[in-house]
Amino acid sequence: MSLAPIDWFSIVAFFALSFVIGFVVLRRAGTSTAEFFLSGRSMPWWLLGVSMVATTFSADTPNLVTDIVRQNGVAGNWVWWAFLLTGMLTVFVYAKLWRRSGVLTDLEFYEIRYSGRAAAFLRGFRALYLGVFFNVLIMASVSLALVKFAGVILDVDPVVTLIVASVVTVSYSAMGGLRGVIVTDFFQFAIALFGAVAAAMVALNLPDVGGLDALLSHPLVSARTSFFPDINARDAWITIIVLPLAVQWWSVWYPGSEPGGGGYIAQRMLSAKSEGGAVKAALFFNFAHYALRPWPWIIVALASLVVFPDLESLQAAFPNIGADVIGHDLAYPAMLTFLPAGLLGLVVASLIAAFMSTISTHLNWGSSYIVHDFYRRFIRPDASEKQLVAVGRLSTIGLMVLSGGFALLLTNALQAFNILLQVGAGTGLLFILRWFWWRINPWSEIAAMVVSFIVAVVFAVLSQSGFELPSSSVQLLLGVGITTLAWIGVTLATPPSDEDTLRKFCALINAGGPGWRKYATASTTGDGSGWSVPSGLMAMLAGSVSIYSLLFAIGLTIYGEVGSAFGMALVAVGAAVVVVRLWPKLQIR
Repeated sequence: MSLAPIDWFSIVAFFALSFVIGFVVLRRAGTSTAEFFLSGRSMPWWLLGVSMVATTFSADTPNLVTDIVRQNGVAGNWVWWAFLLTGMLTVFVYAKLWRRSGVLTDLEFYEIRYSGRAAAFLRGFRALYLGVFFNVLIMASVSLALVKFAGVILDVDPVVTLIVASVVTVSYSAMGGLRGVIVTDFFQFAIALFGAVAAAMVALNLPDVGGLDALLSHPLVSARTSFFPDINARDAWITIIVLPLAVQWWSVWYPGSEPGGGGYIAQRMLSAKSEGGAVKAALFFNFAHYALRPWPWIIVALASLVVFPDLESLQAAFPNIGADVIGHDLAYPAMLTFLPAGLLGLVVASLIAAFMSTISTHLNWGSSYIVHDFYRRFIRPDASEKQLVAVGRLSTIGLMVLSGGFALLLTNALQAFNILLQVGAGTGLLFILRWFWWRINPWSEIAAMVVSFIVAVVFAVLSQSGFELPSSSVQLLLGVGITTLAWIGVTLATPPSDEDTLRKFCALINAGGPGWRKYATASTTGDGSGWSVPSGLMAMLAGSVSIYSLLFAIGLTIYGEVGSAFGMALVAVGAAVVVVRLWPKLQIR
């Protein structure tokens, strides 16, 4: 299909806005690495929160949700809804600690928490492992979604799509640094959210769908609307509910949902004006990410089951799309082909905005690792701020080139999601405990990283070799168990960091609880008195109940179950009141 002139006007206007923002902050972004990568630690909490939401609203997110809903129903979303527990733990326990640490990147943490050459190696290796390998995989997944979207909507060649999108995104990311990314994210989120809602409304009004009531009563849809699997479906309960809520949220490292915080979420928290700003930003992010955004995508996914009930119907509708990339995730961009002129341009711009917000964040985040934690730390410690910013801009370009090339090797968004889950399996508990147990050392992290990766590679090789493997859920459990036992064993078998480092870290973050009693001073809470973690855990549980209840209240309202929706809304408000009353006990500066 082709875009009308008014559609192209919307797209060009959005590109122009992005360039203008990058150009406006160009000079300020180039003054120092703290400005280029952390916006001078001067960003307001609400803008940081919106930026976090915009980043996780990538071009592949609606495709992933559509893939999940079409195969496992609305209940299948628990595979990522469960990460709310991780997010709320970050809000009420770790956000203030990250801001209190004063580091430029979360990898700098390694050399204030640990000591010796192992700590330095860990920092440098993780800079490349996360900043390049993991980062490229994530951006490739996002780029794949854009390729599918452009192929369906515009019939554009994948290589052309990647070249155009990469040039535009890299240009404003390299110019404006994190400040440019965050300010642009604000507009990108507004456009992306509008586009998602508009797409849902158009989908509901399609003749084949016939409105909300007809959609919900359709046989292919009614069986997929429940928030939970069928009570008799034992395997589904274990895979979709039990495993994510009992194990996955605390044991698996996943970008944007790292146990204990980290990555670009930590980067945003470190950019806040204060600890309170970091906490509020993370809280807003979790509210918007889990309660506010999912339903427009879910509605389009359910409607797609009526219009394109199976993969064969998708292939028949888009014969020019390669069979190797035809999957359930293609149904979301397929539904956008029904948008009228004018609105189509806005929705196209919204998905481009989603792509650019995610990619620009990952480019800046990955570049910060390469520059601060590898280049300055190990290659050129005496490099000037101007030279470091130049390296940051060059590494931004390099990361985009690598991710574009790898995108052509992937086939669907869920594939990349499962790869990331398996590689990060078993490392989460370590990231949670390293703040509160002095015994953890750099060898603990090295062991967790190496073992989790080896387990993932072994499963991948066996699968490619034709071996019959257990389900992905069992593989995840095995990865968690093997990795956890390995890093705990290494922790107990190796010496801890030196006492001077541990005492300084304890004093810096005002650590408390039994895990730091040995190194507590008069200025810390290591004796357990006034320790805020118990209150933080209660706030985490109350906050999770509030957001889950609001998520269900919105869904029940859409389903027409107003009474039940009102009841869930009351639960959400009650749990929020508990959070407010616990707030003074959280010791947020």
